Amino acid sequence: MKYTILPNTDIKVSKICLGTMTWGNQNTEAEGHAQMDMAFEKGVNFFDTAELYPVPATVEMSGRTSKIIGDWFKKTGNRNKIVLGSKIAGPGDYTAHIRTTGFSPEAINEAVNLELERLQTDYIDLYQLHWPERSTNTFGVRDYSHNPTDEWKDNFNEILHSLDQVIKAGKVRHIGISNEKAWGMMRYLEESKTHGLPRMITIQNAYSLLNRVFEGDAAEISIRENIGLLAYSPMAFGVLSGKYIKNIEGDNARLKLFPRFARYSSEQSTEATKRYLKIAEENHMSLAQMSLAFVTQQPFITSNIIGATNLEQLKENIDSIDISLSEELLDQINAVHADIPNPAP
Repeated sequence: MKYTILPNTDIKVSKICLGTMTWGNQNTEAEGHAQMDMAFEKGVNFFDTAELYPVPATVEMSGRTSKIIGDWFKKTGNRNKIVLGSKIAGPGDYTAHIRTTGFSPEAINEAVNLELERLQTDYIDLYQLHWPERSTNTFGVRDYSHNPTDEWKDNFNEILHSLDQVIKAGKVRHIGISNEKAWGMMRYLEESKTHGLPRMITIQNAYSLLNRVFEGDAAEISIRENIGLLAYSPMAFGVLSGKYIKNIEGDNARLKLFPRFARYSSEQSTEATKRYLKIAEENHMSLAQMSLAFVTQQPFITSNIIGATNLEQLKENIDSIDISLSEELLDQINAVHADIPNPAP
């Protein structure tokens, strides 16, 4: 395994982070525990969850993933050996079953306390805002279109004060953002610098061969301001395994179970995936490993969040850490990107 440091801390984390959002839905508790066992044995010391997991989010299963992790901590005694990230759900109809109060001081305090209980721990290493409260282009929306009726108020300062309280209480060590845009990144950093408030150290956004939107303004901010990217969906819901193109997906495949998750299934995405598959095969590697290696070696990446529904997938994904893509191969990838840029924003 390869390791790095969470920005502006002394915390060492694996460059591969174990994503968990299938546990409790696609995966049983026993399967989740088996994945944590394998990942830990292979040197992965960074796990990521969220209060709304598993996905799709439902009333019945809300928080189930974190409970699975908490049971594993209790069983193994490995809590102090794992760097643990979690997230508070943003507002909206999708998560109204969790709460409707956004990132209010009361909501943040409640969310942290409930998550600590589920995880059977007294602290969370990295606590993240799952998506912005304001109306902006997230989750597959390519361009920003201003909504003049958006009633959101500029509450960056209030949010940081609320997070400061849970940090001072010892419940959270560090904070981050997720599904955020360049303007939001800079506003949080500005508030921290100006008012001496806790600093966002990471941003968790989608990033893959099919979605390189982060390489715009956000990548420069990431590098110059030292706010590391935790890349999620590096496999584009499994599309970048090539299994859907080859028609070898199993009955438990994500897009077979949940066809409405079509973010990476457009005609353009399929064409780009076919070209990337050809490049991978010509270079004697699987598309999955090429896709993950591409993400991991980017200069703005702190950790690459992988997910799997079985141990065979998990091993292949973790083993991608040992692959380094040559400049020649990167040129081939970039040629496809030039022809079909960001087909799945």
